[in-house]
Amino acid sequence: MKLKTLALIAATALGSPAYAQQPAPKVMKMQSSWPAGIAAQDHFRIFADRLDKISGGNVKVEVMAAGQIVPAFEVLDAAHKKVIDGFHSIPYYWVNKNRAAVLFAGPPGGPFGMDHTDYLGWMWEGGGHELWIELYQKELKLNLMPFSAHPTSPQAFGWFKRPIKNLADFKGMKCRQTGINAEVFQRMGMATVNMPGGEIIPAAQRGVIDCAEWVGGIEDLRLGLHQVWKYHYTPGLHENNTIGELTFNLEVWKSLAPVQQEQVRSALRDAFISWIAKNQKENADALREFREKHGVQVLRTPPEILVAYLKAWDGLAEEESGKSPFFKKVMDSQRAWAAVSVPAKRFMLPPYSFAANYYWPEARPAAKAAPAKK
Repeated sequence: MKLKTLALIAATALGSPAYAQQPAPKVMKMQSSWPAGIAAQDHFRIFADRLDKISGGNVKVEVMAAGQIVPAFEVLDAAHKKVIDGFHSIPYYWVNKNRAAVLFAGPPGGPFGMDHTDYLGWMWEGGGHELWIELYQKELKLNLMPFSAHPTSPQAFGWFKRPIKNLADFKGMKCRQTGINAEVFQRMGMATVNMPGGEIIPAAQRGVIDCAEWVGGIEDLRLGLHQVWKYHYTPGLHENNTIGELTFNLEVWKSLAPVQQEQVRSALRDAFISWIAKNQKENADALREFREKHGVQVLRTPPEILVAYLKAWDGLAEEESGKSPFFKKVMDSQRAWAAVSVPAKRFMLPPYSFAANYYWPEARPAAKAAPAKK
């Protein structure tokens, strides 16, 4: 065989798919607003792992914790400016830019009684995601593409240095709260301080704050709140249905091929289910550990406080709707979705307590002995 023929065969073989050079993987540098050891960071890692596997290694996320590139509360601006390719955080951190941001985090009360499934229905099927894009790209002029990510709820009411029996008991106490929730609690008489999660324990140890709300369950255990306070109240209605975000710089998002964008969506939804299934058991184990190992009094939040919170939130939301057409637009959209889904679900589903009390009846105080007959 002539050398020219051999060269032609070799060139043809090298040009075939088997010998074609594989494109370099797309690697995105993304940072969270969470300390490295927090469970929300676990979700971030689960998402990155699922995306790597679903894409066959073609799309990767470099997972970074708060402070590795920018401070926890600066990830939004950093992603907009492409300092980072995206971030893992929660929308209510951005209420200083637009008050409607809280409405895309599963706002207080559900909203309107919605649970995670109801709220994701509104987000995915009821126009919520389109409104969120409108908030970031049109209202705020940010180069961002947001997606719902991790469910960090239902959240506890919080940790206190002393018992809280009614609304009057926490008036004047200084508590770590964030975003618009802080304003609602202020209306209820609480003094509030905004700080990232990593600063809560040092502030509590120095006596700067008397109480704090973080998440509840496993998140609070990992943060170490049981080391400074022994009164833990749950549930709360300020974040009973909170869902965070995973948001990309818009140019980075557009640089992904359509199939890669679908891989991101699939990885996000897979991570949502995987994480919440694991998190529920972790939370249950954490509550037991608080009681049995650390001497924490895990107590039921007084209903008076929960009702007062919803009333205060309703008042604030009504005021914001009067000032902001966009805020009202989103609230009206959520209310319309909830008006159908919430009453129907309440009718169709048995109360959680019905079967739960049948198999696991709640302990009741022992009845007082009848007075002895004279």
